[in-house]
Amino acid sequence: MKREIIQTQDSSTTIHIMEWDECYHSRFGAIQEAQHVFIKNGLSLFENKTISILEIGFGTGLNAFITFLESKKLNQTIDYVGVEAYPISAEEVLSMNYVPELNAEDERTIFEKMHGCNWEEQIILRKDFLLTKRKQFFADIDDLEKFDLIYFDAFGYTVQPELWSTAIFQKMYNALKPNGILVTYAARGVVKRSMKEVGFTVEKLEGPPGKREMFRARKS
Repeated sequence: MKREIIQTQDSSTTIHIMEWDECYHSRFGAIQEAQHVFIKNGLSLFENKTISILEIGFGTGLNAFITFLESKKLNQTIDYVGVEAYPISAEEVLSMNYVPELNAEDERTIFEKMHGCNWEEQIILRKDFLLTKRKQFFADIDDLEKFDLIYFDAFGYTVQPELWSTAIFQKMYNALKPNGILVTYAARGVVKRSMKEVGFTVEKLEGPPGKREMFRARKS
């Protein structure tokens, strides 16, 4: 499918899949969305803790990079696993403007290392931040009680409803430790029903700029 780099409303870039008219991030602001959904309503709940994170949709590496930056402020030790079936190209990586937009020039080599490192291999980005990228379809995830936090950042329900199914959320529930948390930008009723069906307790929160609501789910 044909893809193009576009600028979102907060000046940060994203990838637009033209055939679907679907973007990797919110058109209202890629960085704003990541900070609101995954950091404010997910990562920040684990301040001063050692945690493991599973990201569903590693994509451009934005969520992982922001997590790397914020985890130092939050005094966290993190084992981060990003799952992606279709990695972006080297050219697309170079087109992302997250480093300057996040005022993180000192960490540019980290962003580049995130994308340049081997798949299926754990690397040390900092003594308190490990990264593993897994090239894997979401349906093939079979982790059991391994993660404290899941960033569920799959493509939208309108273009890939199968990624928001009860079967997928059962895998997410299984992958979380007891009391683990899943956060996502989504807020559709059908998504909430699938989450609740597998055992999640779901709360509706204020969404990021341009979106009224989002979900946070907890494993009981």
